[in-house]
Amino acid sequence: MRNHTSLSIFILLGLTDDPPMQVLIFTFLVVSYLLSVTGNLTIIILTLIDSHLKTAMYFFLKHFSFLETLFTTVCIPRFLYSLSTGDKTISYNACVSQLFFIFLFGGTEFFLLAIMSYDRYVAICKPLHYSTIMNSRVCVWLVVCCWIVGWLVIFPPLCLGLNLEFCDSNAIDHFLCDASAILKISCSDTWFIEQMVVTLAVLINIVTFLCVVMSYIYIINAILKFPSSQQKMKAFSTCSSHLIVVSITYGSCIFIYVKPSAKDEMAINKYVLVLTTSVAPMLNPFIYSLRNKQVKEAFTDLIKRISLISRK
Repeated sequence: MRNHTSLSIFILLGLTDDPPMQVLIFTFLVVSYLLSVTGNLTIIILTLIDSHLKTAMYFFLKHFSFLETLFTTVCIPRFLYSLSTGDKTISYNACVSQLFFIFLFGGTEFFLLAIMSYDRYVAICKPLHYSTIMNSRVCVWLVVCCWIVGWLVIFPPLCLGLNLEFCDSNAIDHFLCDASAILKISCSDTWFIEQMVVTLAVLINIVTFLCVVMSYIYIINAILKFPSSQQKMKAFSTCSSHLIVVSITYGSCIFIYVKPSAKDEMAINKYVLVLTTSVAPMLNPFIYSLRNKQVKEAFTDLIKRISLISRK
């Protein structure tokens, strides 16, 4: 964006110009966003106040919920503002900032999911050493490393993106500042940065996915050796929530970003990204809470405390 002094705004075209459909999308996004933020904040509060949720597993879950809250907040409220006011413009700086945080939070999530799978591996395959290996200091450093690596990965393509030129159009065919949609309207040669974005997306997906797969190969092998079916079911239940979230996250990201060119058709990707930025963050806290006995018990205790306080 070499001539960014003359290009001060972009226009986000959104999903549709049909008023009834816009009302439907607005209602859907408001409900899903409120449920997402409420659900993830509930997970964070429970892990902070309940003494039974002080293990490494819930420490990582707390940070994952925090990331999900940040990610959906970067994407959805700006689009809701556009739908409610009809103002489709976004400043250059706001667009770059949104793009930066989308990739930072999204990339960090993948590394955190890999760390969470490693945590499950240690818990099931090395239970006697779990508290020693996954102590509080190690957990903090692992989360910090996720943030650092996430930032290092997105820094090179973002720097290159700041040098793009826009000659003919400032209209972005998307509801947010997505990299592929921005590259599509640039009159610069975007081949190198497209390849870099695709390569980094593939590397992040492959490296973190391999960590997840390797962890679960060892986990499944260890579970199959358990003597009783009850032990096997309990072990599988502790991993099932994480596996569901991993499937949703990796599936949607691969569909959207791992493509040969950013000049491809945007229509399907826009709607998939709506689901990724709204529905997935909304479902994740429910997946973890409904499939986790300790979280459900902690939530029940919290409701009891609130009811007792209200009575007083």
